[in-house]
Amino acid sequence: MNSLSVNKEKMLAQAWTLPLTEMDISNWYLTEHDVIWPYFERLRKEDPVHYTPDSRYGPFWSITRFRDIKFVDQNHQLFSSEGSIGIQDQLKDFTTPMFIAMDPPKHDVQRRAVSPVVAPSNLAELEPLIRSKVVTILEGLPLDETFNWVERVSIELTTQMLATIFNFPFEDRHLLTRWSDISTGGKNSGLVNNTEDFQREMMECLAYFTRLWRERENEPCGFDLISMMANNENTKDVVDRPLEYLGNLILLIVGGNDTTRNSISGGVLALNRFPEQYDKLNAKPALIPNMVAEIIRWQTPLAFMRRTALEDVELHGKQIKKGDKVVMWYASGNRDEETFADADRLIIDRPNARNHVSFGFGIHRCMGNRLAEMQLRVLWEEIHTRFRKVEVVGEPIRYRSAFIRGYSELPVKLIPLE
Repeated sequence: MNSLSVNKEKMLAQAWTLPLTEMDISNWYLTEHDVIWPYFERLRKEDPVHYTPDSRYGPFWSITRFRDIKFVDQNHQLFSSEGSIGIQDQLKDFTTPMFIAMDPPKHDVQRRAVSPVVAPSNLAELEPLIRSKVVTILEGLPLDETFNWVERVSIELTTQMLATIFNFPFEDRHLLTRWSDISTGGKNSGLVNNTEDFQREMMECLAYFTRLWRERENEPCGFDLISMMANNENTKDVVDRPLEYLGNLILLIVGGNDTTRNSISGGVLALNRFPEQYDKLNAKPALIPNMVAEIIRWQTPLAFMRRTALEDVELHGKQIKKGDKVVMWYASGNRDEETFADADRLIIDRPNARNHVSFGFGIHRCMGNRLAEMQLRVLWEEIHTRFRKVEVVGEPIRYRSAFIRGYSELPVKLIPLE
């Protein structure tokens, strides 16, 4: 989208005037400046299976309607996850396989090995721990000054939970956030400057977790992700395939970090954007579980997932060829008016809020979705008992990323209960 101005007002205007042949919704400026929505709306109306012939990631198809996204996501016989879930192909000499980017049967085997950590029985045991961490974090917040909600709450809570489910040394938990941000942002994360630095950081992550694996592989199986992989018959040799081990680590770190972290921040922002919904929450806190689903729909922290066509497929009269990249824009599907009435608004008692596709659909649906929902639910339950409002007092700073819909800063002040 070389003709697209970085000026926010011009970007908004161009959503309806730019020739469709020039529209590239993978341009990260659209997400960074929060102007992507009219582009999605136009594509849903005029070109729901849209071809971008030339982007920084090469050519790809965009799927923007809710029902079409579900069709692609559930038909893994036609659309493969193998190789990459991102628009950008992996570096040829630094390929990190992960089970979300695998097809059955290997996907199913590796997913099953770690899924017990988010089984209902384990989640029930985790809830008191989550609540205690939430209480400690909230009670440590200042009541008389502006602070960055992302840093003090969103990052801190998700990083503590990541350290818990990995049984990761608590004093080093900041490394989990760093590796997550680098893996999803690359040079745009602001933490590394080039490909060599990126690879070095990822190898440091691998070395750290390899040490943890070796410490646990001959011990009685603990209830953490590393112990589960090290002691499962189907995954106990993955450590001998270092880049595959690294790939699955990054998947679990990002999956446990970005979705929850950015929904925590996005929920505060959304309730401030729609203050009547905050009033509704204060009047009826029993809406919190449904509100959590609605926040995750509205925020859609992972904007898309990519598939590769395994054969020629016709969709809405468009000819998708074998080998083509096909991008399912979850963020667009979650704002599809055919599925969600008044879709751009946060409506905390929305009847079909749980129908969102933020966690994907089909065999690759996020296995940690219940853990993410639990963290958000517990957080809002505890916020409700302490504060009348978490008030946003400045503009958020968003990630420069087409993939992660997130925030690096959200200035807030706490309004205590009267």
